[in-house]
Amino acid sequence: VQLQASGGGMVPAGGSLRLSCVVSGRIAGSYAMGWFRQAPGKEREFVAAISWTGGSKYYGASVTGRFTISRDGPKNTTALQMNSLKPEDTAVYYCALSTYGRAWLASRKKEEYENWGQGTQVTVSS
Repeated sequence: VQLQASGGGMVPAGGSLRLSCVVSGRIAGSYAMGWFRQAPGKEREFVAAISWTGGSKYYGASVTGRFTISRDGPKNTTALQMNSLKPEDTAVYYCALSTYGRAWLASRKKEEYENWGQGTQVTVSS
């Protein structure tokens, strides 16, 4: 199983970016998808997650109201729309996959994600 994230870049504060993640390979059963980020010298933190059904979405406190996770079209694709970006959003963003739990749920815990993408850099200038 491989996850390929794309869409990172550099934007000024207040700008927007859209990240995408595509899962390839065979996975038995349903899986949730999540986004995490890691800034230099900091722990990897939860950003957003979406259930297999797409009906449950979860966000970290610092991005609620600004970021939107979606699972449009193919189940193996997820997107993260990031609006009103701030310099503190600067980080490497990772998409991840979790088969833990139920199809209508998604986890906020990075320990419950088994597969990870390579990360994509997001830089927000002040």
